[in-house]
Amino acid sequence: MWSICKKELAQYFSSLTGYIAIVVFLLVNGLVLFVFRDNILEYGYATLESFFSLAPWVLIFLVPAITMRSFSEEFRTGTFEILRTRPLSSWHITAGKFFGSLLIAVIALFPTIVYFFSVNALSSTSGIDSGAAAGSYLGLFFLAAVFTSIGICMSSFTNNAVVAFIISVIVCVFLYYGFNAISQLAGLSGGLDYFIELLGIDLHYQNISRGVIDTRDIIYFLSLIFFFLLLTQQNLKKR
Repeated sequence: MWSICKKELAQYFSSLTGYIAIVVFLLVNGLVLFVFRDNILEYGYATLESFFSLAPWVLIFLVPAITMRSFSEEFRTGTFEILRTRPLSSWHITAGKFFGSLLIAVIALFPTIVYFFSVNALSSTSGIDSGAAAGSYLGLFFLAAVFTSIGICMSSFTNNAVVAFIISVIVCVFLYYGFNAISQLAGLSGGLDYFIELLGIDLHYQNISRGVIDTRDIIYFLSLIFFFLLLTQQNLKKR
């Protein structure tokens, strides 16, 4: 499994594309936080709220860009047959691809810790709420993990990386915001809207971002990850 993980890392960083994707992620978040209108310097209050609100939407495009070639490239070039000759089960292959891609996403997130220390240093009062910031970073990690499992799953259905990217983005957007949008439709008030919103990722991400770790939110994220990895594993067995 770890050999597959290392292969994913080496393949992603073997070209400039991987580095450019991470740089763009950091650049977009940095510009919104420090440069664009209503940035942190104009706001006058030590908070990373704008970053934690924007980051999920950037991850929706970054993570599928990371995972889109995971299996589709193997199918297109015919190397998947070679991969199956190794003493690895379909679960080992799936897990290796998943952890390799997730590690890349974590590498992209890690430098953003600089934002926390920068804003905290600029604050003239008590600084940033560390508990809420830690919870938000944990939420971003779970988001990256869920989006990675979705991207890996969609990549296992096609040998076209672009198609895998597009489908992954659509599924990620729907799971992140779709249920929230549906819950706001007229006629769904009175309790039903809350249960529909519970199905979406956004509500659980917001809960964790408050700094309160609820086991129900953790179980939700782990269940989604397991579901898409199981779907990937079953698809590989069919092949």
